[in-house]
Amino acid sequence: MNEIIESLYRRKSVRVYEDRAIPEEMKDMILEAAMQAPTAGCQQLYTILDITDQELKEALAESCDHQSFIANAQMILVFCADCKKWYDAYLEAGCEPRKPGVGDLMLAVTDTAIAAQNAVVAAESLGIGSCYIGDIMENYEEQRRLLQLPGYVFPAVMLVFGWPTEQQVRRQKPERCERKHIVHENGYRSMDGDELREMFAYKHKNHTYEEWCSAFCKRKYNSDFSKEMSRSAAEYLDQFEK
Repeated sequence: MNEIIESLYRRKSVRVYEDRAIPEEMKDMILEAAMQAPTAGCQQLYTILDITDQELKEALAESCDHQSFIANAQMILVFCADCKKWYDAYLEAGCEPRKPGVGDLMLAVTDTAIAAQNAVVAAESLGIGSCYIGDIMENYEEQRRLLQLPGYVFPAVMLVFGWPTEQQVRRQKPERCERKHIVHENGYRSMDGDELREMFAYKHKNHTYEEWCSAFCKRKYNSDFSKEMSRSAAEYLDQFEK
């Protein structure tokens, strides 16, 4: 197994960091790696916000579901799906561009997520831990205010980075589903009840499937933060559907 594959297998979310800085040359490498990611039409449909202000870090820790560890991260990057800059460029050139639509947003989100994952892989190769923060999509009004986001710009991904503590290094990576349930050959197939139970059996070893699934549904899918994420996403989408 080569070093890149081994790094991908090993990588896990890190939420506890040592109190030491990430050298600027490493930060530069991570940002450059992000910008080398595959991109639709070589458009780079994203803008990366480098969050260096401590007060802003603390505000984001609160607005992103009160996760205090965010404020302790040595590096925070917000990857925005950016449909504005190309629209502005077309206007500057005297073109008559249509308004950005949902398809443009979806393409930009794909570009953005690929760039973010490149940053994660680069950081891991340097021994730097990372954690995705999906909560950046919540609290539409507050996040737009904090990050000064104009229309047609969507905060798709937030990443925090830092040197993992020894405990975090030793912590076991969460188990994944078996590949046979994730990889479908040639077309999608719906899984029946037996296969769904088999797929998630490793998650509820000490409980029944019904107990585990009900608790998970309540904690995640039906949670207030999940509902808020859907509300906020709809607000962002509204800009593209008008």
